[in-house]
Amino acid sequence: MTIFARLLVLLLATTSLPALAQTKSMAPGSAILMFILFVMLTLGITIWASKRTKTTKDFYAAGGGIGGFQNGLAIAGDYMSAASFLGIAGLVYMSGFDGLIYAIGFLVGWPIVLLLIAEPLRNLGKYTFADVASFRLQQKPIRILAASGSLVTVIFYLIAQMVGAGKLIELLFGMQYEVAVVIVGVLMTFYVTFGGMLATTWVQLIKAILLLSGATLMAILVMVQFGFSFETMFAEAVKVHTKGTAIMAPGTLVADPISAISLGMALMFGTAGLPHILMRFFTVRDAVQARRSVFYATGFIGYFYILTFIIGFGAIVLLAAHPEYFSNGALIGGTNMAAIRLSQAVGGDMLLGFISAVAFATILAVVSGLTLAGSSAISHDLYATLILKGERNEEKEMRASRIATIVLGVIAVLLGIVFENQNVAFMVGLAFCVAASANFPILLLSMYWRRLTTRGAVIGGSLGLLTAVVLVFIGPTVWVDAFGNKEAIFPFKYPAIFSISIAFIGIWVFSLLDNSATAKAEQAAFDAQFVRSQTGIGAAEASEH
Repeated sequence: MTIFARLLVLLLATTSLPALAQTKSMAPGSAILMFILFVMLTLGITIWASKRTKTTKDFYAAGGGIGGFQNGLAIAGDYMSAASFLGIAGLVYMSGFDGLIYAIGFLVGWPIVLLLIAEPLRNLGKYTFADVASFRLQQKPIRILAASGSLVTVIFYLIAQMVGAGKLIELLFGMQYEVAVVIVGVLMTFYVTFGGMLATTWVQLIKAILLLSGATLMAILVMVQFGFSFETMFAEAVKVHTKGTAIMAPGTLVADPISAISLGMALMFGTAGLPHILMRFFTVRDAVQARRSVFYATGFIGYFYILTFIIGFGAIVLLAAHPEYFSNGALIGGTNMAAIRLSQAVGGDMLLGFISAVAFATILAVVSGLTLAGSSAISHDLYATLILKGERNEEKEMRASRIATIVLGVIAVLLGIVFENQNVAFMVGLAFCVAASANFPILLLSMYWRRLTTRGAVIGGSLGLLTAVVLVFIGPTVWVDAFGNKEAIFPFKYPAIFSISIAFIGIWVFSLLDNSATAKAEQAAFDAQFVRSQTGIGAAEASEH
């Protein structure tokens, strides 16, 4: 392990130094120092965790010994991603109050998780939500579908994090964007491959504490500028923003009601279908700790989004006084960098260095969790089911997971380069759309609807997944922004209202039409599963299912 760590450090040095030599760094010495300290700290955590990661339970679920408070803070760390910190602050900076639709949508999904998902998931599952969905249904088709939905969601989410990381390092160090993305890909692959969930959890905990502290400090420094008066801040923002009073009203970001409803549905229901979030409920001892995890996570996340709101509006006013941050009327680095620029405006180079290091920590921690979720979908849901035919072989499964991690790292780097100019919060919105369309319907109905059958779940879930992916592909985001076509085939950026409806209707119709003997047996097994999901009785047997 020590040899590998040295090789990694050497690789990072040889990759980054030529780029730094060719371009001028914008980062103060404090930023560089904090970056180095954080990377060294996380590498140390990974090496420590690797010595304690011996089994699949250690790798996927950190041994199942994380407490409710710790897990809640780690979940908040997973959720407070580049999209939350950089993306939402950037959207508020660009569109005013409309940018908060993402923060509200991200937050309101948590009561659904708390009331409907957390305890049954912990009682029935083992490592992934596919364990729950396939509990009383046929293993092979359900796991293939669940893994497919998870991978698409993870990839969309990874794009956002890679773009945020690349832009951050490019802005601060003057490094080429492509080189920056590669460095992040190498680091996240190392964390997951060797540290697993234990390393990812501790990185999340440290990052969450740093991010909440840094954002709190920024919000206080912003409000000091306005005498702690929101009214004064809003009035000043209206004066300097190019959209004027429009930033105080809806319609600047999401103009039509279909898009607004669709985006809201994606953010609200997508939370309960995110594979890297659902995996965290398997790291706690029991369902009680799972419920506590959601309670703590909701508090931390809600508080954090209040801070991003202040940061976004503060950036509108305070950055206007710094013409050096702009080029041809546009913020250097794009709107994703509004929070980073604001930190320098209100706190100088020291705060810039701290916030930059925290933002980098945020991205590394989230991409590690996402990559772990994606690799577990490949190794636990696909490899163990299709190749090993259900045979328990932890060594082979962990090896498959590590190979999958490397492959996902390469894919994330390539897609991060392709989608360089997309707002990171928007890209996460697309990930939520897929999660809400493919994962959430199957997970919810497998827990609460007796008539669900394998045929209905597979057909309806596949329809939801395909509809979401196809409509995103032919919509404005990919068809126009990424591929450069003049007009999108599908006019709406957010297809969730269509794809979620199709998924639920498809599952309902094809389950009711399934009168096979297998369907009747699956329906009959619902009662025993429901008792286990609500009480935890038989959870041990369920975890071995």
